[in-house]
Amino acid sequence: MKNVLLLLFFLSGSFPKDGVDLSDEIAAAIRSGNAAALSKYFAANVDLKILSQENIYSKAQAELLIRDFFSKHSLKSFTIAHKSALKNDSQFAIGTLETTTGKFRINFVMKSAIGSNVITITQFRIEPEDE
Repeated sequence: MKNVLLLLFFLSGSFPKDGVDLSDEIAAAIRSGNAAALSKYFAANVDLKILSQENIYSKAQAELLIRDFFSKHSLKSFTIAHKSALKNDSQFAIGTLETTTGKFRINFVMKSAIGSNVITITQFRIEPEDE
């Protein structure tokens, strides 16, 4: 039964917040350069910044923009430098993405909707490391 529930959470794109640290799973999706795997963690609308392009995008739009970034910047490595504990239904992480075109700082914020037991990425930023 537990496996069935986990499968349902996975297929719905929703993840339980009860003591679960999703930042490592998100980091693995970034390391693999898999925009589809990363977008599974997105909220319905995401505050997204990629370099100088910033706006609130739907989950599908955000996936396409990140896929485009990954295709233009071949990935070498991604490491999380800092992550917060889940507090007040939110958590953040900051990391360094090394690509063939340079280094970038990635940070993302995960939150749960009021009264919800799922946590999703509500903000995702990719910025040059020197900013």
